[in-house]
Amino acid sequence: MRAVVADDERLLREQLKTRLAEVWPDLEICGEARDGQEAIDKVESLNPDVVFLDIRMPALTGLEAAREIVTLPSWSGEIVFVTAYDEYAVAAFEQGALDYLLKPVEPERLAQTVQRVKARLQARRPLAAKPESPADEAALDALLEKLVSAQQSLGRGSTHEPAMRFIQCTAGSTTKLIDVKDVLFFRSDEKYTRVQTRDQEALIRTPIRELLPRLDNQQFWQIHRSTIVNLSAIAAVTRDDTGRQRVQISGHPEVLEVSRSFAHLFRAS
Repeated sequence: MRAVVADDERLLREQLKTRLAEVWPDLEICGEARDGQEAIDKVESLNPDVVFLDIRMPALTGLEAAREIVTLPSWSGEIVFVTAYDEYAVAAFEQGALDYLLKPVEPERLAQTVQRVKARLQARRPLAAKPESPADEAALDALLEKLVSAQQSLGRGSTHEPAMRFIQCTAGSTTKLIDVKDVLFFRSDEKYTRVQTRDQEALIRTPIRELLPRLDNQQFWQIHRSTIVNLSAIAAVTRDDTGRQRVQISGHPEVLEVSRSFAHLFRAS
């Protein structure tokens, strides 16, 4: 059996590896990841039997990474989420096909999880294809969708902070205040987040993960780990030959990609 461990904190990865060595000594840790996107890449290249995903990670969260992992053609393993404070997820996990561990991971609880994971893996070993029936796959996808939506809705925290109304940003050598409702979309790279309106493009240093909780989630949706779009600016959503969705912006030439983690937002009812 082989596993990938994903957590943005190195010490927590080491702690989990140590505990796993105690309760599952024949498990090989074949890869480690520091964020959700790296976890997807590791799973795709290494094809482990089980992946331990921290829920709160940069780039993509563990929940978002899981949505992409379960769509990989080679995936037939098990997912275990590791969480410190996403208590809302516990009840959902208990009713679903996924497993979870609360930090700090206790040896007794980890041993229970290991036994469940080993039993499910052993049960599917004779099968060459994915074990889930279409109904099971739909249930798993629905559970992940529910958890991703719940996490996004909790992004504002418990302070009920009002949504942002203006953004202070730089356009050339000038600092301006931009009304949030005029923003078509936000796109980020490693250093800056681009703020695009119909009339101008400006830059801010606030990353997408910090910007999203401050926006009205009835008006702005995250559609990619690096993109937030204003729903009122969407002209159309199209799908290419590979099934990838693209968002066309009204009155603007740029086309925005929708990642698989957020494809459910535009799924036909």
